[in-house]
Amino acid sequence: MKRRNFIKRASLTGVGIAVGSTFIGYSKTPFKNSLKNKATLPLVIATWHVKNATTKAMEILQNGGTALDAVEQGCMVEEADVKNQSVGKGGLPDREGNVTLDACIMNKDGDCGSVVYLQNITHAVSIARKVMEDTPHVMLAGKGAEQYAYDLGFKKENLLTESSKKAWEEWKKESKYKPIINIENHDTIGMLAIDKNGDISGACTTSGLAYKMAGRVGDSPIIGSGLFIDNEIGGCVATGLGEEVVKTVGSFLVVELMRQGKSPQEACEEAIKRIVKKPNSDYKNFQVGYIAVNKQGETGSYSIHQWFSMTKFQAGVNEQIQSDYFLKE
Repeated sequence: MKRRNFIKRASLTGVGIAVGSTFIGYSKTPFKNSLKNKATLPLVIATWHVKNATTKAMEILQNGGTALDAVEQGCMVEEADVKNQSVGKGGLPDREGNVTLDACIMNKDGDCGSVVYLQNITHAVSIARKVMEDTPHVMLAGKGAEQYAYDLGFKKENLLTESSKKAWEEWKKESKYKPIINIENHDTIGMLAIDKNGDISGACTTSGLAYKMAGRVGDSPIIGSGLFIDNEIGGCVATGLGEEVVKTVGSFLVVELMRQGKSPQEACEEAIKRIVKKPNSDYKNFQVGYIAVNKQGETGSYSIHQWFSMTKFQAGVNEQIQSDYFLKE
């Protein structure tokens, strides 16, 4: 599934991250502060149009699984989808042609695990969970993370599909290795869940910025930037240009704003404004989006530019909801 059109589909110098066919069927439900009372649990939300992933997560929750189980297995659906060039197997490579994955996961107790620059393993989110649960560490990187996966019994796989290889080869011809942010935007799959007990967990997984410099790591595996959970307050995940999310520790900021009394929607909007208002911000030429949920099951979503959406599964309804957006040009 494609969630971006690198060059066209938006009037903002090509920076609006588009979904292609997923424009069809957006929910007409008012987005801002739509839930006044405690929501029906369980609940799953995720960035972009990922109904298969939220379906899997909800299946886990309805069968008595935890929010942690749900977000891991939901993200695994996208990691295994070779048509999704944003995560896992089939992800677009760095400029040297290597597919490298970043992921993190966080549970209701504030425990977290992360992998960065992982190669040859499809399910980065599962390795991140193992780091959290079975090691004294929070983050493993590169060859160390890969070897740990093999030690756990994960099999080595070639993550570069023919489709992604062809796209990379075409990019080399056109760009001559010059970084052009308008065509290098990349999308993260982030997921948040609340189980029947009211406990919150989250996960984030990506193959990173398309055609990035070798070794580049964005916000997705960084706790507090790409993902943050506080089981007393709520959770947030980010997507878009990771460098800009890291600079404002975006997901932590959203949760802290909710702690101060803002709704998830208000918190997401404020976090985006922090990015836009930074001195010398080049926000017209990149995209960042947040989704968030609070302990009451209220949700929110916001982005710099249009075309950003989240998928929400609640009370038997699995729907795509288009976010409002900051820039009105």
